[in-house]
Amino acid sequence: MMKSRPSLQSACAFLLLACASFAAASCGAGSSGSSEHRVVENGDAQRGRSAIEAYGCGACHSIPGIRAANGMVGPPLDHWSQRRIIAGQVPNDPERLITWITVPQSIEPGTAMPNMGVTDGQARDIAAYLYTLR
Repeated sequence: MMKSRPSLQSACAFLLLACASFAAASCGAGSSGSSEHRVVENGDAQRGRSAIEAYGCGACHSIPGIRAANGMVGPPLDHWSQRRIIAGQVPNDPERLITWITVPQSIEPGTAMPNMGVTDGQARDIAAYLYTLR
């Protein structure tokens, strides 16, 4: 008796379905990338907006809600709360974002993002503002 082999078409359909299932499951993995509201302890979004303007972050980044923030050197910061990764290196969570803002070289040595002398408190405020960007 001869066993029947699955057709190439059936095998491809199965593989495609398996890949799609894996991709769908992976998209929701972990809370770091969800668009859930992130709370930055002791951070104030309004003060963050002012700090972003004062430090001139818009010279390098386009940032929604910030006057004249249309820079093209760094990445645009729109939809920040929905991003999973900071600088292609670490999960997007408040403490890592604060570190990135204050000492970016500690996360990505050699990055073009300069150390602007932002204090921890100011970084908390800036992070609070960025997490309002959905």
